[in-house]
Amino acid sequence: MNIIITGGAGFIGSHVVRRFVNNYPQYHIINLDKLTYAGNLANLSDIEDQVNYEFVKGDITDAAFINELFERVKPDAVIHLAAESHVDRSISNPLDFVLTNVVGTVNLLNAARKYWEGDSSKRFYHVSTDEVYGALGESGMFTEETKYDPHSPYSASKASSDHFVRAYHDTYGLNTVISNCSNNYGSHHFPEKLIPLAIHNIKNNKPVPVYGKGENVRDWLWVEDHARAIDVIFHQAKAGDTYNIGGHNEWKNIDLIRLLCNIMDRKLGRPAGESAKLITFVKDRAGHDLRYAIDSTKLQKDLGWVPSLQFEEGLEKTVDWYLANEEWLNNVTSGAYQEYYNKQYS
Repeated sequence: MNIIITGGAGFIGSHVVRRFVNNYPQYHIINLDKLTYAGNLANLSDIEDQVNYEFVKGDITDAAFINELFERVKPDAVIHLAAESHVDRSISNPLDFVLTNVVGTVNLLNAARKYWEGDSSKRFYHVSTDEVYGALGESGMFTEETKYDPHSPYSASKASSDHFVRAYHDTYGLNTVISNCSNNYGSHHFPEKLIPLAIHNIKNNKPVPVYGKGENVRDWLWVEDHARAIDVIFHQAKAGDTYNIGGHNEWKNIDLIRLLCNIMDRKLGRPAGESAKLITFVKDRAGHDLRYAIDSTKLQKDLGWVPSLQFEEGLEKTVDWYLANEEWLNNVTSGAYQEYYNKQYS
């Protein structure tokens, strides 16, 4: 089986690529990535020499390139993770998100429709986000039946791509599946997102920015549990189905950051409470959704997947990885990220 995994040099994508390369030696994995600021081949240095792995640099917004790639590799499946994913960036540059997340997805769907010619054994798996559902109040959870209500340009672009995937299933009979996941955390996460940003800044005694009063609630999922869920859904889900993937780990941002400060104090040998002094409340993000929470009951009942780690254990593992991989962190924070950081938080 030849599988194109888009966005495979990114945070979640690299964990998916690694899992498929290592667990399925009979598969040929083609990692398609544009290598933007958040894509990093160093994320996959441990598998880059495997005989069943191939990297291809390319842009999913280039339809001619996508068609040429399909013609050359003749994929049996696509696992589509390539996306612009940072909400703040979507507020500043929404068109970039429309081009990559919507047009790029449609280019892939068109190529799949053309080259698979109605072969229902070929599968298009689209990886999406819980942000398409909008925001929750103090209670309740997102299910697969929750109506879409995106509030940011990022979530609107992902909602649109989800609708196109379903439309190609309904209109053309394409074998598609979709998953919508909660916030991921773990190793190899580009440090513009909350947890790796906080780890980096605490380590370097820089301010740790927290939006508003830190009362926004997110459901956190360990990235390796997400990769395992993608594996299960890819192999077992019925065509046209959708699954929510969540960690059942709801945390207020401020409580998460305080826990992280405590872990970092212990790991760095600092006095208790020292890192918490770095917490800096900043102006809230425009359209900032208050609370997300995923109900993954369907995935657990249908396919037997359950998260393997509680948040505290996963956060310890995450901190240990970043502290043990200073070179990786220094490399990714030296270029585009540093420019971005200076603009956002200086």
